[in-house]
Amino acid sequence: MMSTAAHYDIVVIGSGPAGQKAAVQAAKAGRRVAIIEQDATPGGACVRHGTIPSKTLRETTLVLSSFRRRSGDVLTVPLPENLKVESLMTRLDDVVRAHQRYITNQLERNGVDLVHGRARFVSPTELEATLVSGTHLRVSSSTIVIAAGSRPRTPPEIPVDHEAILDSDSILSLVYLPRSLTVLGAGVIAVEYASTFAALGVAVTMIDKAARPVAFLEAELTDRFVAHFERMGGRFFGNARVRSVRTDGLSVETTLESGESIVSDKMLCALGRVAAIERLNVAAAGLAVNERGLLSVDEHCRTAVPHIYAVGDVIGPPALAASAMEQGRRAVCHALGIDPGSPPEHTPVGIYTIPEMASVGLSEPEAQKRHGRITVGRARFDEVARGHIVGGRDGLLKIVADGEGRQLLGVQIVGESATELIHLAQMTLALGGTVDCFVENIFNFPTLAEAYRIAALDIAGQRAGVSRTSARKLLGRAGAHAWVPTTQHA
Repeated sequence: MMSTAAHYDIVVIGSGPAGQKAAVQAAKAGRRVAIIEQDATPGGACVRHGTIPSKTLRETTLVLSSFRRRSGDVLTVPLPENLKVESLMTRLDDVVRAHQRYITNQLERNGVDLVHGRARFVSPTELEATLVSGTHLRVSSSTIVIAAGSRPRTPPEIPVDHEAILDSDSILSLVYLPRSLTVLGAGVIAVEYASTFAALGVAVTMIDKAARPVAFLEAELTDRFVAHFERMGGRFFGNARVRSVRTDGLSVETTLESGESIVSDKMLCALGRVAAIERLNVAAAGLAVNERGLLSVDEHCRTAVPHIYAVGDVIGPPALAASAMEQGRRAVCHALGIDPGSPPEHTPVGIYTIPEMASVGLSEPEAQKRHGRITVGRARFDEVARGHIVGGRDGLLKIVADGEGRQLLGVQIVGESATELIHLAQMTLALGGTVDCFVENIFNFPTLAEAYRIAALDIAGQRAGVSRTSARKLLGRAGAHAWVPTTQHA
């Protein structure tokens, strides 16, 4: 029988990706750890509304939409009218249960206590958890990690009713696949859903006040994404502001400040998310949300109260599962005085759009700002045999190196399997590898990973004073396996 009071070395609020990794890191360091989770099973919104459901729908969409592309327009999979969205996600329950089992087993294996209840601060070092039985458990700790997740931000002028106008939590409750969809916003959630529905044949219009989607990524990536999105029949309105949104229950009319009107069957309002901490009583801990409805933190994810950390969606962008996991791990490492290892910039970013976008390390603008002179090598997927085989010829892989064209600084990718390919760059960065690593090692043929070698050869050619045009002519004749002598071999 659980006592009405307990003390832990570290207490984590929330069991999503950020909270899970924070708790496991603390447990592996030999600390007594508890997670307070209000839902019946661990995993957070990532499992119920976010990453797992949306990627399951996307995977089915990719299979359906790729038949025509991969078969050279020989085979198509026509979707029936009045297709139920749930019929595209028949595997979802199995996927969710498997992931929840994994999380539960990992926490148990590491000796983390999972408290099923709703937490609220009563002081900076003490929490009260209201358990499902109605009893209260007082939990104290000298280190607290807030990983409570987020909820959709709904501006008052957008009448979200979860029927005609949905948010990012309710979009998958659609009964039937709409003929048309307006997406407000162009952040990660917006672009992932917009491209998925467009690939299913829905006429999607994406509207955002920014000039381009997911603006924290390089324009070279997002421009290619937008071009592909528009080839699928989508429309992107950048630098656009919404004057009004109205619905009669049968359709949604969006009027822009320019006067243009867009009518669609449904709308997804994806205008950001705010920290889900309304019931946490953070004021009792000496905390308050900022003007964006999030918790402010320093580079160690430490709040204004030094022993309280905040990680994941509660602190805002990039609000990705992988970055949230790393924030949780690094926050606990800082709290315990443990070296967290590789720098945060070695955490990859993966956007599960169609096509995918991914990056790691420094972008081209960041590298220029930090290093001044840099060297950039590019490989288009139409230069790779596998790109032609899979019908993904419009992809791009870009390597950013120092001014000498030696030290790897970052990699950006848009195209098929970008979120998988980026890990090769991540490991090379973590090991201090150079551009020549991609030149002097052999890649399986045919693979998309050969793009690394082509981009590296582009840089090697620049080092040798060969123009990009001449280098590409040579590569076009010799292929990705062409050997270009580096300085050490010359």
